[in-house]
Order: sequence, then C-alpha cells, then structure tokens
Amino acid sequence: MHLVRIRTKIKKFNKVVSIEGDKSLSIRWALIASQSDYKSKSKNLLLSEDVINTLKCLKKLGVKLKISKNFCEINGVGLNGFDYKKNLILNAGNSGTLGRLIMGLLTHTKCAIKLKGDRSLSKRDFMRIIKPLKKFGANFKSNLGKLPITIRGTNNPNPIFYNEIKGSAQVKSSLMLAALNTSGETIIKAKKSRNHSELLFKYLKLPIKIKKKRNYDLIKIKGKKKIPALNYKIPSDISSCAFFIVLTILTKNSKLKIRNVNINPSRVGILHILKMMGVKIQKINVREYKGEKIADLIVKSTKNIKAINCPSRFNSSAIDEFLLIFLVAAKAEGVSYFKNLAELNEKESPRLKWGSKILNKMGIKNVLTDKSIKIYGNPNLEIKNKIVIKNFLKDHRVFMTATVAALIFGGDWSIANKEAINTSFPSFLKKIEYLGAKIR
Repeated sequence: MHLVRIRTKIKKFNKVVSIEGDKSLSIRWALIASQSDYKSKSKNLLLSEDVINTLKCLKKLGVKLKISKNFCEINGVGLNGFDYKKNLILNAGNSGTLGRLIMGLLTHTKCAIKLKGDRSLSKRDFMRIIKPLKKFGANFKSNLGKLPITIRGTNNPNPIFYNEIKGSAQVKSSLMLAALNTSGETIIKAKKSRNHSELLFKYLKLPIKIKKKRNYDLIKIKGKKKIPALNYKIPSDISSCAFFIVLTILTKNSKLKIRNVNINPSRVGILHILKMMGVKIQKINVREYKGEKIADLIVKSTKNIKAINCPSRFNSSAIDEFLLIFLVAAKAEGVSYFKNLAELNEKESPRLKWGSKILNKMGIKNVLTDKSIKIYGNPNLEIKNKIVIKNFLKDHRVFMTATVAALIFGGDWSIANKEAINTSFPSFLKKIEYLGAKIR
C-alpha cells in the first residue's frame, strides 16, 4: 500500500497541459479494431491498466497486435474470428467497461470462457448485462450476477429487442457489439447515456439507425457486415481533465489551458454543472474528429461559487465527475443538492458514500441518503487537521479526488494506494507536480 503525503496547498499557476487519451475510447477502439478484417492503428492510446488488460484479453483470443508508447497496431480477425481455446480465462482487472463490453463479443464462443476481475470489479453488478445477452442465446454461470462469470456462446446469436432502463453506456455498447454477430436487426431502446459507440459505428458506416427521443434513443443495428479499419488519434479524456479543471477553478489566481479535449455532449455534464455554479470555461479551436467533438479548454480560478439544486438530466453525462463536483459544492455559498445518484454506488467503490466520507473528514456538513447528497458549502474552508484516506477498494477516482482536495483546502493528508491511478491515469501525479504541487 503506497501512501502519498500532502502537507501544503498548491500555489497559483499558469500552465498549458496535455492529458492522455480517453479511456472509454481507447477500450472501444481496441475491441472494435479486433473485429475488423483489416489492420487498425491508434495514436495517443491510453496505456493504463484498464487498456492494457483489454489488449491482453484480445491477445488471449488470438488477436495479433503491436504496442509502443502512445501507439498501437491491431490486426483484426473479423467478426467471429476469435480463437476460442478450452479453459480460457480472461481477466478484466478493474475495468467494468472491458468486462461488460467484451462479453458482448463472446456471445459466439464455442468453448466455455471464464471472465474474472479484481476485488473491486468482483463486487459490481453484471446481471445487468447477463440478462440481455441471454436473449442472444448465450449461457452464463455466475456468482449471483457477479464475477467470476463463465460464458458459453451460441453458433447463431439471435437479433433481439431490449429496453435498457439504467442509462448504462456499458450495457448499451455490449449489446451493440453482440448485435454485429447476428443475422438480423437488433433494436435497443436505451435510456440516454454516453454515445461513443454509436459515433464509432456511424464513422465506420456500419448499418446503424438512431432515432433520438426525449428520454431515450431507439438504436437499430443489422449484423454480419464487414468492419473497415479504424485508424484513430484518441483525444484527451474529459474525466481525467476534470481533476485539473477543479484544481484550477478553486486555486486563487490560476489559469490553465488543456489541449485536445474530447467534449462529446454525452460526456460534458460537469461543464454544464460548473457553469450553473458560476464557473466560466472557454472552449477554443473547436472541431470535429471522426464523429467526436474536440476543443482546447481555457480554465481560470473562480472567486464566488454558487450553490445549486443539480438537475438530474446531467447525471449520466457527469457520472464519473461527481466526487469532484462535490468538492466545488464544498466551496460554495449555500446548500447544494444532488439527487438520483444511486448509480454512483455501482462504480469501482460506493462513490456516493465516499463523497460523503471525504466531505466529513474535511469538516463539511452533508446529508447523505442511498441516492442523494445535500452539501452545506463553506467558502472560507481552511483545513488544519490530519486526514487519512484508505480502504476505498483502490478506486482511482477516490484517490485523485482526495489529492485535489488536499491541494485546494490544506491540511495534512495521507492517501493510500497511490497505485490506484494506474487504472486510468498513470501520469496523474507527474502532471499535478508540473503545476507546482508538492507531493511526498
């Protein structure tokens, strides 16, 4: 257990940074490229544990690839081209995205395949994906819907209709991947969620039709179509950038430019929420790249943070950033309220509970329920005491949020499991130190 010690607040800074590639897109690129009949190349691939585990799983399934720093080449095996060996075990590590999405590609497996994960992932709900994948004809054995799971596929997956009501982009994407192996049309009625998979399908000119309704999308996919090569320079991850955005707006007299950020509308709930709280973030050099919207962000410190009653419509597009948003609310004048956030407790750790724990340790009054939190802000908060953060199932976002809190609010912080950042953002501490943070 590697501890990080932070005893001094960060001083004002004026910097330009580039952040590694988007994790969601890195994993999706690798999985879709594996199904192509051609060679695909990526640049700025995020070389985090989640992505490396994705590549390891693909290699076990017979996919040939080359990898170097920020570059990867995958020789696709085509639809249903995986080499299904007996007694094969795939390890998704900490990644729910990998674990759930790859299951969609395994509905055709002729052999039983075992999928496992780390302690954190093994606590998370996989019944949400087992249930619809059974409709395709696959069979599963699991520990009450938890990992490890044994998957046995079918020779002829059925096209299905499924009503996805959780707003889970992972479930939706897994079903989309499974649909590629069917001989008909799959229809997914999906509650609004991130749309990276849909954009990639459209860019590749796969047979997908999307009707956008007010509260859901109706997605129709025809299978058995060849997938072309996917050459992709992966943009920076807004979820990783969010730590630097919040650090900047809450650090006096500071300014930061972040280059090449993915500002996909289904991912930028944090920007809408921060705007409601009085934060102004400028987007420059806005452009479109293979379906995704990209921009450079100019962020400046904000003096007066407004308390808000956060609209639930932003929950899905900000789901990974709420721990940081809670820190901003802690600095607000007044009481902020966030509701319908039960999904936060289905993440790598029970994040809603951890948000409350961190605020309690900081001395910020909050009222927690199983799906909401009310935060009583203190614009003059200055922490003097010792704070220890540990036993959070090595959740990378808990570690990084605690680091940002220590640098903003002061105090003497000891934060366990430094290695947690390897899941999504291995260079996080180096980037923070580049801004002037003193970390031991």
